[in-house]
Amino acid sequence: MLDFFTIFSKGGIVLWCFQGAGVTESFTGPVNALIRSVILQERGGNKSFTHEALSLKYKLDNEFELIFVVGFQKILTLTYVDKFIDDVQLHFRDRYKNELEQKGALKLLNNSFDFEDRFKKLLREAEETSKARSHAPMRSFKESEKSQKTVKSMIETKGGDKAKEPGGKKNKNTKKEAPAVEPAKGDQGKTSPPGQKAVVNGNQGLTPEEIMQKKREDFFRKHVKGTSEKPSKSPKPQKPKEKQNRVWNNGGSSTKNLDYSNKNGEASPGDGEKNLEAQFDPEMQVSSMKGDLRSVDYESSEEGEMEVEEEEEEEEVVVSKTSKTSPKKRGGFGGMFGMLKGLVGSKSLSREDMEPVLEKMRDHLIAKNVAADISSQLCESVAKKLEGKVMGTFTTVASTVKQALQDSLVQILQPKRRVDILRDVMEAQSQRRPFVITFCGVNGVGKSTNLAKISYWLIENGFSVLIAACDTFRAGAVEQLRTHQRRLNSLHPPEKHGGRPVVQLYEKGYGKDAAGIAMEAIAYARNQVFDVVLVDTAGRMQDNAPLMTALAKLIAVNMPDLVLFVGEALVGNEAVDQLVKFNQALADHSMSDKPRLIDGIVLTKFDTIDDKVGAAISMTYITGQPIVFVGTGQTYNDLRSLNARAVVGSLMKP
Repeated sequence: MLDFFTIFSKGGIVLWCFQGAGVTESFTGPVNALIRSVILQERGGNKSFTHEALSLKYKLDNEFELIFVVGFQKILTLTYVDKFIDDVQLHFRDRYKNELEQKGALKLLNNSFDFEDRFKKLLREAEETSKARSHAPMRSFKESEKSQKTVKSMIETKGGDKAKEPGGKKNKNTKKEAPAVEPAKGDQGKTSPPGQKAVVNGNQGLTPEEIMQKKREDFFRKHVKGTSEKPSKSPKPQKPKEKQNRVWNNGGSSTKNLDYSNKNGEASPGDGEKNLEAQFDPEMQVSSMKGDLRSVDYESSEEGEMEVEEEEEEEEVVVSKTSKTSPKKRGGFGGMFGMLKGLVGSKSLSREDMEPVLEKMRDHLIAKNVAADISSQLCESVAKKLEGKVMGTFTTVASTVKQALQDSLVQILQPKRRVDILRDVMEAQSQRRPFVITFCGVNGVGKSTNLAKISYWLIENGFSVLIAACDTFRAGAVEQLRTHQRRLNSLHPPEKHGGRPVVQLYEKGYGKDAAGIAMEAIAYARNQVFDVVLVDTAGRMQDNAPLMTALAKLIAVNMPDLVLFVGEALVGNEAVDQLVKFNQALADHSMSDKPRLIDGIVLTKFDTIDDKVGAAISMTYITGQPIVFVGTGQTYNDLRSLNARAVVGSLMKP
């Protein structure tokens, strides 16, 4: 029933393989897909992997750097596979342990060894055990507990005692009555019987002696507190601070005062005209964005990363085999790993060694806005990566697990493919066609605003942009884009571009078919030689079936070069639900065999979250696609690219 079973080293050397009867296709493709999609991308939290019609399960042996992979048809339900792959790993290790320790995988490759007989015996035992367990006979009604119940066992007696079933067992369906509590000693002189818990002034469950002791403690506490504390003086009333004019440091070189109100807060006459003039004043241009985007918070994050490294060096405990040193207690990030004081000296790591650290790690990631499921999968992946690995004498478990987590996070955030939009636009230019980008996402995440930022970045790099207003659902969506178009053209006047507006808006009003408008806009851009088409779509919740169908139709009909999902950096678990359902909806409503899914992510409102950057991890982990743009403010040049190490450094800060 198995299609194949293979054992290979992490260096790519196939040591042994088995193919099932009647299987003619090579297992190279599925195994390579597993390596690319799971092992190299640090996604080892899941035990299984699906490739086309096959389900693959794998087991890592970190001590000898081996990988055990089994493949079978995904329509089958094989309950014995997990235990079977564990048994194969143990027997293979036991039989060839000496060879692996001496010369590694190359030793086994050069030697012919007979593992097939042992493998078939284990497979046969696993299949027989599974069959015996699956055909367990059902119990008859007389053998069940329900048949033992009688009407009498369900009736309560006068004394409140539950009727007993035959055999002296009490009926589980009857309710247990609380014993009556007699009044305790009070002002009337009534006393409770000996051994009875008293109820006085809300002191349920306390005996009279315990109540007396509690009153004494309260009395001493009040009097000691009263003598030790000095009466605090009432604070002087402070004068309310006047509101200061805001200084926009990142808004260009303009020093004009934008406050057009008088001291009483009333607007001066003619303010509307002055404000409009200031809005389109050429002196108020934002700073230039020519070339590649700067990384988000690169300098500050790099400093934070250095601080983390310094803390790690301080908290590192160096112990020789003959001396004993207790680790120093530290706060901050050290508190996350400080509870694990055991050192590992030249022995393999076990799950028990890592469990306390992994638990703290999981809580830390959730606190930094990583989705709970993703946090658990990340920790599970780190545990699988380190379990069985031999540690050095002068290394702590905490530092090893921490470093493995950092490496995994960086690997997840690193783009799996080249993302160079400027080069892709130039390549489309050479083919005499526009480069098309479609923006999608839920309501209110900032699709139109970030579309305008990306337009400004493209204009700064010498490209002409056509904005397709395909949000025909939300009132004011077209007017919002027209405002951005006017503003962008004021920053780049047509006179500097041969008299032609560098940004144009293609719109057909409201209530029209969005897919048709996008198709017309792309055709118009091709005829008018626009370099880029930015398609703005309506915001929609991930469970809105009609709107999700319309989005899938728009993407399937027009086949854009890039489909960007716009998501907030503020969300945690919600980001996972949004992305999973968006991708699922695009796949379900697509008209082709290979549906077009999300190609990249625009992460907005990144300036509002401080160091709680976990949404970046959640979104990238779910889709496997890169974060292409990061929105960091409200001006056109508040657009950045993602620096993986900077984000991980911020995520790992205390």
